[in-house]
Amino acid sequence: MRPVLEILAPDGFGLWPVAEVEPFAFLALHGGLSPAEVGTAVMRIAGCNDIDPDGDRPPRPADPLGSFLHGLLTFEHPFAAGGLRVADSVSGTEFLPGCCDGLEDWRDWHRLTDGDGVLGFGHEPVSPLAERTGDTLRLTVDSERSDSSVIELSAAALPPLLAGVERDLTDFLALATGWAARHVPDHRAGVSAALARVLDLPA
Repeated sequence: MRPVLEILAPDGFGLWPVAEVEPFAFLALHGGLSPAEVGTAVMRIAGCNDIDPDGDRPPRPADPLGSFLHGLLTFEHPFAAGGLRVADSVSGTEFLPGCCDGLEDWRDWHRLTDGDGVLGFGHEPVSPLAERTGDTLRLTVDSERSDSSVIELSAAALPPLLAGVERDLTDFLALATGWAARHVPDHRAGVSAALARVLDLPA
């Protein structure tokens, strides 16, 4: 189980170095990313929040960097396209985030550690679904299909998996904070605090 961002192609992006990625691929977040991969992740998270201000937020600054980061820095609850990816190393099956999933909601999975429950992560064309029944956790890749691939695991395995997710996100946040000091020094504190909000971690 890894926290991932859905990445778009960084065509024409020039505010800081980014890595070459396949469009609509998922980038796993952890403490071992290269500086260019961290730049790609920050670009994507900022891009998710690059929405024109409304009456509740100040206007965009004129400079390109400040303008691009404005949504990330001013949204109280920034978001990021992605979620948790679960891979079954035996069958090769992957459970991926859906269209209604956001990385900021990763702690919702803890609901399944407390007893029976269901979490839905999207709708057509793909509807990932996680459900716990008794001692079994069932991850259905696409609940709209009767022949969908499924990952089943013991519910007891979920808490340590989520602890691993939190470690990965904590390590990524530390990496991104150092990255911000080098690449966006004037916005270092704001970017670090905003990323902590996106990742639902202490700043």
